Amino acid sequence: MAEHEQVHEHVRVAVIGSGFGGLGAAVRLRREGITDFVVLERSGSVGGTWRDNSYPGCACDVPSHLYSFSFAPNPEWPRTFSGQEHIRAYLEHVTDTFGLRPHLRFDSEVKRMAWDTERLRWEIETVRGTLTADVVVSATGPLSDPKVPDIPGLDTFPGKVFHSARWDHDYDLTGKRVAMIGTGASAIQIVPAVQPKVGRLTLFQRTPAWVMPRVDRAISGAERALHRAVPATTKLRRGLLWGIRELQVQAFTKHPDELGFVERIARRNMGAAIKDPALRAKLTPDYRIGCKRILLSSTYYPALAKPNVDVVASGLSEVRGTTLVAADGTEAEADAIIFGTGFHVTDMPIAERVVGADGRTLAETWKGGMEALRGGTAAGFPNFMTVIGPNTGLGNSSMILMIESQLNYMADYLRQLNVLGGRTALDPRPAAVRNWNHRVQERMKRTVWNTGGCTSWYLDASGRNTTVWPGTTAEFRRATRRVDLAEYQVLRPAPAQIGAKAADADTGANTGADTGTNAGTNAGADAEVSA
Repeated sequence: MAEHEQVHEHVRVAVIGSGFGGLGAAVRLRREGITDFVVLERSGSVGGTWRDNSYPGCACDVPSHLYSFSFAPNPEWPRTFSGQEHIRAYLEHVTDTFGLRPHLRFDSEVKRMAWDTERLRWEIETVRGTLTADVVVSATGPLSDPKVPDIPGLDTFPGKVFHSARWDHDYDLTGKRVAMIGTGASAIQIVPAVQPKVGRLTLFQRTPAWVMPRVDRAISGAERALHRAVPATTKLRRGLLWGIRELQVQAFTKHPDELGFVERIARRNMGAAIKDPALRAKLTPDYRIGCKRILLSSTYYPALAKPNVDVVASGLSEVRGTTLVAADGTEAEADAIIFGTGFHVTDMPIAERVVGADGRTLAETWKGGMEALRGGTAAGFPNFMTVIGPNTGLGNSSMILMIESQLNYMADYLRQLNVLGGRTALDPRPAAVRNWNHRVQERMKRTVWNTGGCTSWYLDASGRNTTVWPGTTAEFRRATRRVDLAEYQVLRPAPAQIGAKAADADTGANTGADTGTNAGTNAGADAEVSA
């Protein structure tokens, strides 16, 4: 039987997704001695966003040695900033090195999962069948479901349309009139990659981005040999990269005015390539650098200065046949439309498929904004954890650092369940979740993401920043080093199920009285988030 056709009726842990978060969770489970788990993957291979995003020029904007697991250093990174193909190969290598393939269930998209309040387990329905799990770890990530704006007339466009994360490699752009919609991290890589081959490229820019030079180079054979021979040098390199970024955090979170120096570097980067004053005016942001993610490229501005490129300083508002109309009335003809318009970050589709203890979906619970205790657990959803959950994103460093911190929390969560014994579940106390998120939002008020004068994908529909972590990665590591049972209710089977005598002996039945009071919960959350 093929590995992805094997079905488990019940597992201790079900992990959803096989990107960095899901594979990291799988490795950590095995290191904790837990082998009764599956990784449910909707696609046919591992890699997550680094499998889905294969557009021309796709690469990471975090240095290679920092954008990798601490427990799986890679001395063979070919460049200081690695391309998509190298990162995907790294994830395949991690999968094989740590023996994860027997746990993978490919082509197994989760359609629905619901908490069984009587049996204290999750019932999971996938496109390939059903299973149950004591614990679910959702590692679908915020960059997994592309967002395409609802543009009037788009459905009647006679040419080719695709999102950057669903690149059509069979479509030849050579000589075509191509419209690029968006100016985010994907667009600034796509534009210089396709500009030399297209007939005409029209960039629809709703908001210009701050772009810093990308100091990328090949890592020499001597460097790689040194890292192979002396592994400590790889660790040292990673530590230096981490330390530099930790020092930068205060400018983003407490003293945005200090970013003026960085802004001047970005202006010089633009000025070196863009000589036309009118074009330079179009490309100059009117918000503080850092409010949106700072982009890295040394080829984006030179590409925009080429004679076959037009920049429309307005978003796309309507499609009339092959004519694209911007909000300011500018028109352009196109044979193909490429959307670089990001992902469903603050409204992740997986939340619509998760049904909690009260019968509501996670999306309904998060209708007023995403909230999770320490970025990982949501009240009313026992034994359910998210990796890269609310307010765990970063504006200047590697998300792998945050993922590993959340995996520490996951490991202790499972240890606590084992210590409690029997059929047990942990449900975050609403007061603990509220208190944690109140503290996070209070800290958020002075950050550049909230005060910089922009509208970014960090903000939800109500303007609340539910995406970024307002502190250092070290602070988050401390906040997630262990599970504080005072922040949880301990759930056990109802007396009718386990017998009256057993219920009498069970001090932690559904009341959760053995986990401490709400006052204790609040104190614990205060101490961590204000570190």
